[in-house]
Amino acid sequence: MLLSRSYGAWLVLFLLISPAFIAPSMSQLDSHWAAKKRYMREKVRKMFYHAYENYMKHAFPHDELKPLTKSFTDSLSELGNLKLQHLPRNYNGSALTLIESLSSLVIMGNNTEFERAVTWLSENLTFNIDARINLFECNVRVLGGLISAHILATDSTNRLVQGCYKNQLLNLAEDLGRRFLPAFDTPTGLPYAWVNLKYGVMEDETPETSTSGCGSLILEMGALSRLTGDPRYESAALRALRKLWSMRSSLNLLGTTLDVTTGEWIEYSSGIGAGVDSFYEYLCKAYILFGKEDYWRMFHSAYLAVQKYFRHGPWYHEADMRTGKATYWQLTSLQAFWPGLQVLVGDIGAANSSHREFFYVWKKFGVIPERYLLDHQMLHPTEKYYPLRPELAESTFYLYQATKDPWYIQVGESIVNSLNLYTKVKGGFASVRDVTTMQLEDHQHSFFLAETCKYLYLLFDDSFLVDRNYIFTTEGHPLPILSSWHERLPAAYIPTNWTYAKSEQQTRRASAMSLQVCPAIALRSGYGVQQVESACHIPDSRADHRCFGDEECGIDSSTCRRRSCSMAGYCGLWIQ
Repeated sequence: MLLSRSYGAWLVLFLLISPAFIAPSMSQLDSHWAAKKRYMREKVRKMFYHAYENYMKHAFPHDELKPLTKSFTDSLSELGNLKLQHLPRNYNGSALTLIESLSSLVIMGNNTEFERAVTWLSENLTFNIDARINLFECNVRVLGGLISAHILATDSTNRLVQGCYKNQLLNLAEDLGRRFLPAFDTPTGLPYAWVNLKYGVMEDETPETSTSGCGSLILEMGALSRLTGDPRYESAALRALRKLWSMRSSLNLLGTTLDVTTGEWIEYSSGIGAGVDSFYEYLCKAYILFGKEDYWRMFHSAYLAVQKYFRHGPWYHEADMRTGKATYWQLTSLQAFWPGLQVLVGDIGAANSSHREFFYVWKKFGVIPERYLLDHQMLHPTEKYYPLRPELAESTFYLYQATKDPWYIQVGESIVNSLNLYTKVKGGFASVRDVTTMQLEDHQHSFFLAETCKYLYLLFDDSFLVDRNYIFTTEGHPLPILSSWHERLPAAYIPTNWTYAKSEQQTRRASAMSLQVCPAIALRSGYGVQQVESACHIPDSRADHRCFGDEECGIDSSTCRRRSCSMAGYCGLWIQ
């Protein structure tokens, strides 16, 4: 008995003086996660090249790979509906997947393949073909890919052979931009959704388009104007964006589809998913890229309206733009971009909350289905597919950049493992036709290389972003933030240096949104990460929420409503 007590005392003493034997040190944890990230980086690199090399072998120079049959599809235009022998005589393919892969090659450090691709495109790509293309898709995929690659090709750090590049990609981008302009020749300035590259808008063209289709052109066309000095591209896109914004309801909400000739809405219900998603994204990113005050005012109003009328806890339903009343309670895979956008404006808490719900759905099915009915807790009966979409990986990358929480590394690992388990085939990566059976579909979309693989790679290795300042377009193409492109650079916002907006009566604390600045998304302090202020959230003056008057209460982060001081002296949402 005496021996047992003595042994127990020595054990307690040992534990007290030797915690290193029980828990790993911070340096050991850092080493573990660094090794994990290197391993996952190489795993993603192999995924990218498995998809890329199969495309180059079986589908190049056509648009996209069909990995199950090891063939191709020309999906960007109506050429995809024609048989091979009926293609235009001068058609060599638009090489869509090659264009989409250019910046990914640079990010992964393969400058040799990047240079080879640039040379081929410079010598072979032409847009002088009789093809009806979708303006939005061609803008974000082809024009954005060419502009981004041009900027990377002129970056001395990419070490292209001296003198081999003479702005050929920019010349191609300008040629394509000119072919877009006839689509904007409408009574409203809102562009047609479809345009023929050779003949312009066809006589019987449909006037119906989406909010994203006519409101998500400003990054690429604005960058084209800045690079060429020709203002027509940015002016056309900005006129369309302003017209679209003028069509909003009194609630600052927009619909999903509209008529470009009459300027009337066709579908009044909308949310943050398909048909509207990139409209919100481009308002925010256009302000970051160009510094124009108009973009921030529009985004500020639109963001608060989304939080007020679409948000329900961590989810976002759809609502009627006229009344704000819920119409459809459903999750769509495209909505998963939203947490990433919230990171850009500093609404980290809301971003994390929604992201965890999207990841829960991913874990439930193995991938994320195209549409999930929240009110019935079931899959949509016909939209059960997963086309290798990047949005969850994109938001995971942004949240890890903002928090450095290793949990997001684990999320990325889960995404990578699922993609390899369910979608990898001998001929590339195939889309999932039905998430309940994991039956595959014969299509490898170009955005799998442009976005999905890119964001996963950057999650595990962000060395490309060190000492650089980029935004990514909705198709994942990096554009540099340059002072020469800015009308006015936003002031730096540091969360530890609180800013106060003063008036004669009182001092009012200000948020990142009201200050109209872009908060830093990753501010390290030792091993921790400093809190980044929410976009619409203004904290109460005191951590214990005690108050003597309403001026000491902030704005609620969930509802974006102003909090008030109760008779008991506590801040809260007391006024309904």
